[in-house]
Amino acid sequence: MLKNGTYAAWFRTSLADGTGIVHMADGRLWGSDAIMLYDGTYEVDGERFSAVLTARRHSEGHATVFGTDDLVVRLEGVWSGAIATAAGRADAVPDLAFEVTLIPSNGVAPTPPPDPPLPKFDPSKLPKLPKRSSR
Repeated sequence: MLKNGTYAAWFRTSLADGTGIVHMADGRLWGSDAIMLYDGTYEVDGERFSAVLTARRHSEGHATVFGTDDLVVRLEGVWSGAIATAAGRADAVPDLAFEVTLIPSNGVAPTPPPDPPLPKFDPSKLPKLPKRSSR
């Protein structure tokens, strides 16, 4: 079942492919890649889900996987094991099939090692400054 969380997204059309990050929580999704922002909603029915999202350019750069900017994308997908896959179309280019694979980001931030004990402060080990000559 599709769960609240952060997902690595691999998306593709016959024109190009790309990757991004998608956050999903309680029926809302949002995310981005190097040139686009995503925002939308999703519904879950058992192992199946559907989503409608808008995608808009936030930075100059290469062409999008659709060959155009500012899109509404409609997807239908299924959750299978640890991975969700979906297919759909963008309203602006309905003849161009779109696929996406969502992979959950389960990584836990590593715990930093404990700080080593600090050495005792010993002022006698400080370098000695040269004496000033009096004029």
